[in-house]
Amino acid sequence: MTMAKRDTYTPESLLAVAVQVFNERGYDGTSMEHLSRAAGISKSSIYHHVKGKEELLRLAISRALDELFAVLDEPRAVEGRSVDRLEHVTRRTVEVLMAELPYVTLLLRVRGNTDTERWAMERRREFDHRVAELLKQAAADGDLREDVDVRLATRLLFGMINSVVEWYRPGRGGSTSDEVADAVVRTAFAGLRTYH
Repeated sequence: MTMAKRDTYTPESLLAVAVQVFNERGYDGTSMEHLSRAAGISKSSIYHHVKGKEELLRLAISRALDELFAVLDEPRAVEGRSVDRLEHVTRRTVEVLMAELPYVTLLLRVRGNTDTERWAMERRREFDHRVAELLKQAAADGDLREDVDVRLATRLLFGMINSVVEWYRPGRGGSTSDEVADAVVRTAFAGLRTYH
């Protein structure tokens, strides 16, 4: 029985289990024994795929970051008015967050206790900075309300987007990802955008 399971285990399925355990126990509170039990395979089988739990963390966080950074290179994120680009990036960030929920949840929970976590936090700051620059440009273009401080607007926008990880659960009879993305964009930009 164990042999058949070991034979069918893939790096991708191992990563999915690791992310689930990291999110449940916290990265620091997770041992290789916890991962081994959750995966139903021996620790040596895990080491056959990865060097250790920090490599699993880096792989998981890279998946989330790669998806988020890809949004910034989409045509609608780089062409047109800054406010339209910002709306697109906001919508797509919410969509990525929901599509990659466990991976983005893990990314948002890292605290900087390891080299991988510090690297992840730096990359996350880089992503946030690029979105904040779009917001600043939209304000400079006169497309955002002048009575809302740009730094505060940036924090509120990220707060709204990132809060989705706390309550969104796919398949639990709630809203679809399109409905959630639409609601975030409508709510945020109805309060931020000026209409000429």
